[in-house]
Amino acid sequence: MTSLVNAPHWQQGQVIDLTIDDLSSSGDGVGRWQERVVFVPNAVPGDKLQVRLTRVKPTHGFGQWLTILEPSPHRVRPACIVADKCGGCQWQPVSYARQLQAKEHQVQSALMRLGGFVSVPMAPILGAPQPLAYRNKATYPLARGAEGGVKAGYYRQGTHQIVNLNRCPIQHEALNPLLVDAKAVIQARAWSLYDEKKHQGRLRHLALRVGHHTGQTLLTLVTTGPLPGVDEQAEQWLSEHPDLVGVCLNVNGKKTNAVFGDETRCLAGQPYLEETFLGLRLRIQPATFFQVNTAQAEALVSVLLEQLNLQGNETVIDAYCGIGTLSLPLARHAARCLGIESQAEAVAQARQNAALNGLQNTEFFVGAVEDVLLEISRQQPVDVVVLDPPRKGCDRTVLDALLEISPARIVYMSCNPATLARDLKVLCDQAYALTMVQPADFFPQTAHVECVAFLEQTGMVGVKEPQP
Repeated sequence: MTSLVNAPHWQQGQVIDLTIDDLSSSGDGVGRWQERVVFVPNAVPGDKLQVRLTRVKPTHGFGQWLTILEPSPHRVRPACIVADKCGGCQWQPVSYARQLQAKEHQVQSALMRLGGFVSVPMAPILGAPQPLAYRNKATYPLARGAEGGVKAGYYRQGTHQIVNLNRCPIQHEALNPLLVDAKAVIQARAWSLYDEKKHQGRLRHLALRVGHHTGQTLLTLVTTGPLPGVDEQAEQWLSEHPDLVGVCLNVNGKKTNAVFGDETRCLAGQPYLEETFLGLRLRIQPATFFQVNTAQAEALVSVLLEQLNLQGNETVIDAYCGIGTLSLPLARHAARCLGIESQAEAVAQARQNAALNGLQNTEFFVGAVEDVLLEISRQQPVDVVVLDPPRKGCDRTVLDALLEISPARIVYMSCNPATLARDLKVLCDQAYALTMVQPADFFPQTAHVECVAFLEQTGMVGVKEPQP
């Protein structure tokens, strides 16, 4: 076999013919040339392409396709005219059926390769009935264009250059008129725009939200400081857009990539929109975390409730509870539901949402998940723990706390199959078995996938490869 290191014809700038076989978890098409893996953005499995290598390593490389020699049967026309430039969606050229297949494979592969599971008890993925116009939230960075106009959109792939948008096919349609109007107002009022390199200027981001079921919208300007005439403009926006229930100003003067700062002021209307979720009323503020695909979140939580089949006498802990998106549906079926969240503002919102729905069997705690888990378990037995951590997964201290309190069942919701597999390996190497995994497509047109895993206590190692 030819050594990869010494193999000829492998250099940056080289043009090769390449067949795309698969999709990576980062969204790129994957092909193989002279035993090397080549990653190509905006490529579709089945494409035969002419590709220029843009970066090469001994065993793999990255390329940009120049010509489609033969299109894949899975290739479709993107719904967005800037899909090949915008970094928001990687998979618009991929048929939706093929996207779902790739996401199922991504979850299964991570659990087998990283988690060591011999077989994965996985249900078919929950596909989105609406693969476009599903996002209930849009946060646009702002910049001045070459001719002085206002640009708002998403960053070009691999850069911080904004691809200007007036509409986005994956955003809820109610957000597009607000985007166009806001850009025109910012231009007319000559508000200064933030330059992240120089750390100068005022207006940083335009944040828009909509209630999928209620239709209520919320507009927030993120600035480094005051904007002249902004209170008057807020009232004008409220009068011109019937579904707009609030206009807010968030102040973020830090040198940071974080969108929101700590201070938010309501300029007109109310500082939240109302949404219904599985029949519950929720108040959602500008910086509140809430799943971007309401319909799919409802579908997945419905599966969670069905699988748990709570009998009404259980104590359930919702770790990383946020504003109570999972806690409140769980509380309707359990004796008690206790939420844990490190952010005090989110806990305050969770308490308000519980009161709004008359749920008196809930309690919410501010603190580190591992600490509060142990504290609660010392006072009462815990039957079920539901985890919905951020993308980085659970800290090892959280997993150790779970193993110490040893609930009969654990439910783990995740948007990152790699960290999910890592954490499930720890739990199932000790005293749990993986009984079911349900993937769901919360993010059509992208490589991201959500899933929920169900574990039961066994007192023995789960269904895994024997460890050496």
